[in-house]
Amino acid sequence: MKPAVKAKCNIPPSVAGYKFAALLYAICFLLLCFSSSCSSEEGLKDKDTPRDSSLLVLPEPRPVPFAEFARLRSAAEHWYDSVLSPRNFNGAMLVAKNGNIVFEKYNGTGHLPGTDTITENTALHIASVTKTFTAMAILKMVQEGKLGLDDEMSKYFPAFDYPGVTIRNLLNHRSGLPNYLYFMEDLGWDKSTYIKNQDVLDHLISRKDELKNISRPGTHFNYCNTNYVLLALLIEKIAATSYPEYIRQTFLIPLQMKSSFVFTLADSARANQSYDWRGTLIPMNFLDLVYGDKNMYTTVRDLLIWDRFLSSEMLFKKEILDQAYTPYSNEKPGIRNYGLGWRMYVYPTGKKIIYHNGWWHGSNASFMRVPDDSAVIIVIGNKFNRSVYHVKELASSFGDYYDPDEDEEGSSFKNSIPLVSVKTKKPSKKKAR
Repeated sequence: MKPAVKAKCNIPPSVAGYKFAALLYAICFLLLCFSSSCSSEEGLKDKDTPRDSSLLVLPEPRPVPFAEFARLRSAAEHWYDSVLSPRNFNGAMLVAKNGNIVFEKYNGTGHLPGTDTITENTALHIASVTKTFTAMAILKMVQEGKLGLDDEMSKYFPAFDYPGVTIRNLLNHRSGLPNYLYFMEDLGWDKSTYIKNQDVLDHLISRKDELKNISRPGTHFNYCNTNYVLLALLIEKIAATSYPEYIRQTFLIPLQMKSSFVFTLADSARANQSYDWRGTLIPMNFLDLVYGDKNMYTTVRDLLIWDRFLSSEMLFKKEILDQAYTPYSNEKPGIRNYGLGWRMYVYPTGKKIIYHNGWWHGSNASFMRVPDDSAVIIVIGNKFNRSVYHVKELASSFGDYYDPDEDEEGSSFKNSIPLVSVKTKKPSKKKAR
């Protein structure tokens, strides 16, 4: 069965005559239900659709009152026009409430210059947002009793001589390991040859004495891609299959995320490359075959399915999700923190924003979940655009998610429409993380 989100009703934010608008919304809602029913029948005929219990059927989206739908759509459209559009955004944006798409926008082409218009099926590189898939794959194995969060990596890789480095340390970036993005080159790696995940592990083992910036695990937060490279290897060892295939069989096929894949060289023809802010192609380099920390290609609609799946708690037990969303980086005061594969804002009220950003070459991505208000905001682009990381400003459309310590660059977004508890703040000069 195809997800209900495949049908959408784009109601204009300003409609003359409330009665007409309400009627239009009601018609769209009926069409949505009819489309979902039709999609179910079509899905059963799809040769690629699993016909057994491995298919994960998500709960139907819950209705959004017309006035709220129109307000949220207007807010999202205004943010897009004020923040992304002026920076020549090339990519896709989606905002959803209760599983319903309230705003969706595509702009540009997969190749620059090109004629391959970006659509709902155009997969783009989400960079570090990939870590959310790696983390949830590990947590699934923990839930199944195949791993223990506090198991040391040396239990599964005996030659890995880094005492105290646990699976939990890797997930929450408290392992104390150095970043392979730098040390592989420092150790003289031949940059004409692609690095594989196993190469990273081998260098950590065989050339440990030459590595710098190794610290005692568990002492502090240090965002490090090496952690997720090792977690991908752990998944492969436990599952006895490749990481791309495990992700495909465990999440992508059952959820019918048909436009998504983990990149391998076999995907070269269908993978859209990225571009700098001028539109100049950024070619692949020796780091581009490493996965787990990056290399997932997907769409905003497929990420909406991912959000709906995680919000449904249909596969993961609540205690597992609670651990994923528990803040582990508490040595500095503030609302920013990191869980097990997820960044987060933790507010004094108890509310949280659960998210992850991504940045690789010219690709930018932001996957921002607002669970207390059943909302998600997703932006993916393949032409470098730092404005993608200002998407948190739009979270205030759903509630009071003001951040007095926002450290991203100043945005051109101005609140000229009524949102919810929006407060003004002075733009900062610091770079986005």
